[in-house]
Amino acid sequence: MIFNIVIEPRALVDIQEAIDYYESKQNGLGEYFYQVIDEHLDTLSKNPFFEIRYKDYRGLPTKKSPFIIFYFIDETVKTVYVMSVFNTSLNPSKYPL
Repeated sequence: MIFNIVIEPRALVDIQEAIDYYESKQNGLGEYFYQVIDEHLDTLSKNPFFEIRYKDYRGLPTKKSPFIIFYFIDETVKTVYVMSVFNTSLNPSKYPL
């Protein structure tokens, strides 16, 4: 069963900031980060039932960059709502949840 993916505005900002940062470090690295996130979103659409991190919020760590995709699932409408793409190298007290 395939779930729809909705990326909330805050998560879009997180993703764009990371793309801009990586691109400033090396040409093409921002595009690579985008591809990593896109692969993980594809995984979520197929199987969103990863570890619950806080209340109903789940987290999917990325494998090739220090980020966690925070999201929740609405099973009634088969939708995953991506709330944040958090850089784990930041202070954990700044977790978005």
